[in-house]
Amino acid sequence: MSNNNPIGVFDSGVGGLTVAKEIMRQLPNEKIIYLGDNARCPYGPRPMEEIKQYTWEMVRFLLQKNIKMLIIACNTATAAALDELKDQLDIPVIGVIYPGARAAIEESRNLHIGVIGTVGAIASGAYENALTNIHSGVKVTSLACPKFVPIVESGEWGSPIAERVVKEGLAPLKGTGIDTLVLGCTHYPFLEKVISKELGLGVSIISSGEETARDASTILQFNEMQSPNKSAPSHEFYTTGSRRMFNRIAVELFGTEIDNIERIQTSED
Repeated sequence: MSNNNPIGVFDSGVGGLTVAKEIMRQLPNEKIIYLGDNARCPYGPRPMEEIKQYTWEMVRFLLQKNIKMLIIACNTATAAALDELKDQLDIPVIGVIYPGARAAIEESRNLHIGVIGTVGAIASGAYENALTNIHSGVKVTSLACPKFVPIVESGEWGSPIAERVVKEGLAPLKGTGIDTLVLGCTHYPFLEKVISKELGLGVSIISSGEETARDASTILQFNEMQSPNKSAPSHEFYTTGSRRMFNRIAVELFGTEIDNIERIQTSED
């Protein structure tokens, strides 16, 4: 394993780009290989065994790229397969749930934390377990918001439709007393402005990208795995879905064209 090897980042779609962007900011010398399973997104409504299967398919692709670290930038896949991947892979594996939970505990003033995510992530109880493991006195109010991911994957997060979907989706959280909300899906930061507007200034919004990148940095330093490169790396992007839609969303997020997006096939193609 060479320190020059890339970091693999995987998500069910484009949501994990929010994590990849933060890794690029904090670790500018590290090369990233990003894979989004857009063709089979969203993962949230699927059975856990199917999510595990898809996750392993994507991970095997990234392992062929000789990655030195794997970041599961998908909350649903983290809930389904993190422990299994950690047990079976000989490289560091990081999920996005624990970093997000830790950031929420640090931010909350009244220890009443809301969590929104996909049906699968919320049903798994992974965030509630992570939060209560960090602080036994925390109160957690969880809510599945299954309509949010399709809004992002279609590139409509800034539209009036998005505002209506977010308003309807977050209605059960109104008046619950939460002072912090965890965006328990990496797609949701695309909707952060709309979510924050709907819940008001009294609720802090937590996305896991910054903390996940910080964990990656810590692990690389501890294991002396940092890239020695001083020049900007050439990142690689792969999708199982539409290159055109992937690029459209990536351009809005990164503010620049991405000319090296490649479509790969899944077992269902």
